[in-house]
Amino acid sequence: MKKRKNIGVYTAIGLAVGVAIGVMTENLGLWIAIGIALGTGIGAAVSS
Repeated sequence: MKKRKNIGVYTAIGLAVGVAIGVMTENLGLWIAIGIALGTGIGAAVSS
């Protein structure tokens, strides 16, 4: 049985970091998108 990829975990972490930075900088929309993109990218890199 193959190991399940946990990209979703890294996406959620990226989202949380993006929300935290977005609240501090008052630019929430930008940082949510950046956090999701970075989290998904890191998750894909770690999983492969």
